[in-house]
Amino acid sequence: MAETKVTFEADGRKLAGVVRVPEGVAPGERRPAFIVMHGFGSNMNSSNVLEPCKMFEKLGYVTLRFDMPGCGESEGARGNLICLEQVSAASNALTFLAKHPQVEGNRIGMIGSSFGAAIAVYVCGVDRRVAAAISSGGWGDGERKFRGQHPGPDAWKKFTDMLTEGKRHREQTGQSLMVPRYDIVPIPEHLRGHLAQNSIQMFTAETAQSMFDFRADDVIGKAAGRPILLLHSSVDSVTPTEQSIEMFKRSAQPCDLHLFAETDHFMFAESNTRVRSVILDWLDQYFPVRARAKAA
Repeated sequence: MAETKVTFEADGRKLAGVVRVPEGVAPGERRPAFIVMHGFGSNMNSSNVLEPCKMFEKLGYVTLRFDMPGCGESEGARGNLICLEQVSAASNALTFLAKHPQVEGNRIGMIGSSFGAAIAVYVCGVDRRVAAAISSGGWGDGERKFRGQHPGPDAWKKFTDMLTEGKRHREQTGQSLMVPRYDIVPIPEHLRGHLAQNSIQMFTAETAQSMFDFRADDVIGKAAGRPILLLHSSVDSVTPTEQSIEMFKRSAQPCDLHLFAETDHFMFAESNTRVRSVILDWLDQYFPVRARAKAA
């Protein structure tokens, strides 16, 4: 396996990534590829990214993983994760990867976990170059997701008061109000060990507002004809399970939904064999490796 550190431009920022080409790919041979995206405030070296990369490489796919703007080694204000900017970054990653000499440019899929899953689905809906998408624990309606993550009137008021205070702070000071990670997306303590090293712990209030406003639900149907696989824990401790169910209702064919009872939000990090089996069957049906030699 050949691993190469890369950089590419996205909206004036230099983003850091890694391209991995499986062993046995001959010179001039091109393979389908996956762009693997990390979760909220994480980075490209998280287990939820590295495990899918290993799986795809064994199957013969080229992979690109990268740090989103404001995360990891990429440029951008740290902790300022504006959803539509992340969508643009993912599209720029696709543009970059499609030029790789060992990638079949019209057969590039996207896969993400949680925040990255929402981005993968959204990009698939708005960028017809995306050939397929896999979402793990993703979400389609930011406001409804946050209502599920901050249940009850007191918790919901605390969250919406934070959004209001963020706007007031910006208007009065010209600066962003910084907010703790778990005030935006609560994660039970027993799952926090799955977070990648150097994950961001403080975010701008604008990050939370952009997530509140983000709706992959509105665009998933535009991916008609390109396969989407939605994966979710049946009882997700972080992102409400109904988020994937609602995206499935709004999707066009082909779209598959699978719920898993014996795993939780970080299902890739948990190396769940049933999840892998479902992915392998889906790939075999909708997005198999068919290596094509470059025309002379």
